[in-house]
Amino acid sequence: MTAKLNVNIDHVATIRQARKTIEPSIVTAAVICEQAGANGITVHLRGDRRHIQDRDIEILREVVTTYLNVEMAATEEMIEIAVRTKPDAVSLVPENPFEVTTEGGLDVIKNKETVQNAVEKMKAVGIFVSIFIDPNEDQIKVAAEIGAQQVELCTAEYAELTLSSRAAHGEGLKKAEAEIQRIKHAAETAKSLGLIVAAGHGLTYRNVGALAAIPEITEFNIGHNIISRAVFTGLYHAVEEMIEAIKN
Repeated sequence: MTAKLNVNIDHVATIRQARKTIEPSIVTAAVICEQAGANGITVHLRGDRRHIQDRDIEILREVVTTYLNVEMAATEEMIEIAVRTKPDAVSLVPENPFEVTTEGGLDVIKNKETVQNAVEKMKAVGIFVSIFIDPNEDQIKVAAEIGAQQVELCTAEYAELTLSSRAAHGEGLKKAEAEIQRIKHAAETAKSLGLIVAAGHGLTYRNVGALAAIPEITEFNIGHNIISRAVFTGLYHAVEEMIEAIKN
């Protein structure tokens, strides 16, 4: 079965917020992604509101007809927003106000009580809960223990290793292949514990195929590369091309 694609449209909002204006419209972006065959829409509501805004979540909840996945930190502020707006899914992620983008998976072991509190409160109102996590067996086990329904494996290290031609041969290729095996083992572990497995962060048209071949991974959340491609091809075609890359 081909893995699903949720398109992250944060960077449509990034362009909008650069001028604090009304365009480009994230609603239009979401609709185009759905029309192109995306299985869902992902957005990250950050504490600093650098791109997606609170009102965006409310509007997208009304507009998205496929699947709305909202990434957020496990804070009381974010829990309240999730409980009020009720997206289809919430992905709990780590957040550092000084980072350019998410730098790695959420440390569930270190933050067990806080994350479990968020999981329980959102599941209580019918929200599906995923945790963005490094492909680490111990972290995965604790995620399952505290009631997560899905883990999204952080692919940042794999993405970095495959970012340029350095991964095409020699030591770079060996490291990339080793990271694929690490992700594969993590996916198998998660599935054996009853968790649904997703993956994302830094994935591109060029590197997604190797992970799409891992049968335990049933969902990808991809944004930056699709939006970057859309600058040249248009969003509809960019989404179609990523769906094809996952299939093939």
